[in-house]
Amino acid sequence: MSLKDKLLAQRIYLLLGALFITSLVVSNLIFQKFFYWYPLDIEIFGNKLFEISVGILPYPITFLITDLISEIYGKKRANDVVIVGIFASLFSLIIIYIASIVPATSWSPVDDTLFNTVFGNSTIAVFASMLTYLFAQFVDIQIYHFWKRKTKGKYLWLRNNFSTWFSQFVDTFTIVFLLCSFGIIDWANFKGLLLSGFLFKVLIAAFDTPFLYLGVYVFRKRFKLKVNEEIKLI
Repeated sequence: MSLKDKLLAQRIYLLLGALFITSLVVSNLIFQKFFYWYPLDIEIFGNKLFEISVGILPYPITFLITDLISEIYGKKRANDVVIVGIFASLFSLIIIYIASIVPATSWSPVDDTLFNTVFGNSTIAVFASMLTYLFAQFVDIQIYHFWKRKTKGKYLWLRNNFSTWFSQFVDTFTIVFLLCSFGIIDWANFKGLLLSGFLFKVLIAAFDTPFLYLGVYVFRKRFKLKVNEEIKLI
């Protein structure tokens, strides 16, 4: 690969990393709003099916990006993005904490009460999310590369879905369990939110498979990669 192509691949990698970190941090900041997506009017354990937090919307994007990075750039580069995401989450946690203890002026459009209502639980949420995210993302990458080795780079749909399904269940279970433990969500909603969150993520994983195929196709065509060949960055 020429130096020009390696520099282009490097820039694309940084762009994917930026999208990954943005999706992760935003999901931690908006999690307190819940909505009801109702393709079917079904109740599960007292909760409407797909009665879920808006924080779940950008989160699956992180798994699509790590799968794409794993496929094109390799396991190490995918792990690097995950680690950077941890630092970004921790940094956002520090900023929110400092902003919450700084007293608002009397004329501030957003007073301390309103600010703490919106962001007051973000400290706990980001901490819980960091723990679950770290574990779930590394599980996703490990399983993805396990199936990649077993299939010798074939059956992209299989490793994309299998890795995401398992890691998303781990992530959903742990985050809902921790939020219930901290008193942010009532335990009566645990089962319904767990099942709704997991099923929603499974649907998203199936939906994003064509986009992963498209991304991999574009990369292989542009950089003339063979099946199972990875880009080695500078």
